[in-house]
Amino acid sequence: MYESPASTSWRVALPHTAAAVPVARALVRTALAEREHAADCDTAELLTAELVANAVEHTSGGAPIELVVRLLPTGCQVEVHDADPKPPGDLTRPARGVPDPWQEHGRGLLLIRTLSSSCGHRPTESGKAVWFRLPGQRRPV
Repeated sequence: MYESPASTSWRVALPHTAAAVPVARALVRTALAEREHAADCDTAELLTAELVANAVEHTSGGAPIELVVRLLPTGCQVEVHDADPKPPGDLTRPARGVPDPWQEHGRGLLLIRTLSSSCGHRPTESGKAVWFRLPGQRRPV
């Protein structure tokens, strides 16, 4: 994979279990803080947790989930790769309207659509990648 000189990326394999969620949150916070990136760490952590939790809950098998964090001059992009080629429902456009306020589930993709500057999914050789972007610029060193 080609990365421009102005970008930095990390790839980390995570277990296909709920234990991957806090690990992914910590990795995103560390990546943004390590490079003193101006993207919103709290939002990046929240949206990353949603993507990883969805990958664990809605895909089967024991194949690892891969977290990819890219720091770009215009912000950051976070991708979560899983082995299921089926696209995520309602990522770019809600199909069912407003989530039921009494239900525990159903708000993750709404959060991703609402809080990210853009989001989407794409097929990969081994399944799919679901991603979001947050705006921001690198802070001067």
